[in-house]
Amino acid sequence: MTPDTMKALLIGVILVAFAVAAALTIVRIVVGPSILDRAVASDVLLTEVLCVLGAEMVINQHARSIPIMLIIAAVGVFGSISVARFVARRDR
Repeated sequence: MTPDTMKALLIGVILVAFAVAAALTIVRIVVGPSILDRAVASDVLLTEVLCVLGAEMVINQHARSIPIMLIIAAVGVFGSISVARFVARRDR
């Protein structure tokens, strides 16, 4: 196998794995019985996006996506905190 063929195969495997994971996560967001299930699933989806960006950076050997990854991570953290505070207030 040539290096280009192996690279294409690796990209295909990565795309399939993340597509399946994203589809299952979206199902959990839509179906998930509680708001906490949906919040956790949205965090998982954001993490999957971060992993896809990281894999793309490794494959293409650059670091231009790091600021985008930091913004996505911050949105995930603040979203989780907001949902946790909302649920805590609602349960009182």
